[in-house]
Amino acid sequence: MNKHGYVYIISDKFDGRLWVGVTSDLRLRIWQHRKNRISGFSKKYKLKRLVYFEHCDSIHRAIWRENQMRAWRRSLKVTLIQKLNPQWDDLYFSL
Repeated sequence: MNKHGYVYIISDKFDGRLWVGVTSDLRLRIWQHRKNRISGFSKKYKLKRLVYFEHCDSIHRAIWRENQMRAWRRSLKVTLIQKLNPQWDDLYFSL
């Protein structure tokens, strides 16, 4: 059985710092970010706002997509976010 995955972008505020991540359980992972349970960049800069996510049919595809998005310039990530979430709303509450 192939496990699904998600690639996501979190931020600290509208047009703020960005972090691209991958997970098989999006709700749990974002909860962990919100409760500072994940150390590193997201904890240091208090990135807790889920501003974008994509569902992938496999975790391998999600990892591939995460690597692709991490290689992008910031402007491409911002364009992607603004296309689907122009107000940079916190999508955590809609999961």
